[in-house]
Amino acid sequence: MRIARLLGFAVILSLVFDPAQGQATDSSQGNLHARSLLVDAHNDVLASALMRGRKLEDDLRGKAHTDLDRLQQGGVNVQVFSVWCGEKFTHEGGFREANRQIDVLEETIRRNSGRMALVTDASGLMRAVKQGKLAAVIGVEGGHMIEERLDYLDSLHARGARYLTLTWNNSISWASSAQDEVLRPRSLRTRGLSDFGKRVIARMNELGMLVDLSHTGDSTFWDAMAIAKRPVILSHSSAYALCAHYRNLKDEQIKAVARNGGVICVNFYSAYIDPSYNGKVKALLTRYPSEADSLRSTLSSDYAIGIRLLQMHPGEAEALRAPLSLLIDHIDYIARLAGVDHVGLGSDFDGVNSLPRGLDDVSDFPKITRALKERGYSDEEVKKILGENFLRVFRANTAGPLPAAGQP
Repeated sequence: MRIARLLGFAVILSLVFDPAQGQATDSSQGNLHARSLLVDAHNDVLASALMRGRKLEDDLRGKAHTDLDRLQQGGVNVQVFSVWCGEKFTHEGGFREANRQIDVLEETIRRNSGRMALVTDASGLMRAVKQGKLAAVIGVEGGHMIEERLDYLDSLHARGARYLTLTWNNSISWASSAQDEVLRPRSLRTRGLSDFGKRVIARMNELGMLVDLSHTGDSTFWDAMAIAKRPVILSHSSAYALCAHYRNLKDEQIKAVARNGGVICVNFYSAYIDPSYNGKVKALLTRYPSEADSLRSTLSSDYAIGIRLLQMHPGEAEALRAPLSLLIDHIDYIARLAGVDHVGLGSDFDGVNSLPRGLDDVSDFPKITRALKERGYSDEEVKKILGENFLRVFRANTAGPLPAAGQP
């Protein structure tokens, strides 16, 4: 049965990316990229640009990492648009804000209906791709947006949301975040998942909504993995062994995701892939002491001051960008530890202030394909990393409701 499903999956992909439809058939890197399904599991352009009145169909170079023309240039077939609002919405208002952002995304799609389509399952995704449209998926980044109500979760799912990141940096009453478990443990109301949090996981599995464990603390991660009945996703996280940041996954977590059948979509942020980055940001305070002192009245940490100094000194920001090779190291590390079936891409474009050199915006995705080939990955392995792994997990979650207990 499993072999038959895999064969069917391969046939469907061949129909979507059919050489007879005009795609090149040789194995050169450029044509490999064009023949691959490219999925980016996390992009923040909705909250960072579109909610501020910018339009995705406009040329947003210099204003955002993302616009429709550059998505096409980068060969992006599927974009998960993150619905995000920060910790000021922890206790109320998050659900309303999430709906406002979905409204804006829906209007963007209506204006550009010939170029993009909202998709909610694998068949719709592949139909959009075959039509040459960008398949837009909604991902909600932060469980605070359901405001401790399962009916709000149901409502967001009904509007098209297909993953929920259980926490953002802010912990909530039913789940603890990585940032709080590490930096503010005494602030936690709950460590890991509460009983309500476990009900959220169960309901997501019933609905066919992907459980996203990026941003969650270790306790929340392990509680969720113990009860998840479908493959999980880490929409934008990297490897702790290579960069010991609390947002990254330790080896045992990576292996657990593989056992679950899930996928880890590697984050491009310099701070999560380069272990020297944070130290270099903080070192700016000694190079610009007067400017740093003037920022202390409004910013609460040395790291925040350093990030503001990077904005004030773009030349410094450029010099601190991680090399692209480090991003490929993280992909390679996860692929070797968990298997190539369990790694993908979750750029965090428009959600971060430093990206690897050469990855200036969404048009630069072909450079990742080239770098993977240079590392010795086969064409089929590259295709898995670029998007097929995400599609497999997306299908496993959205194919229909879980069978009732006792039913086959």
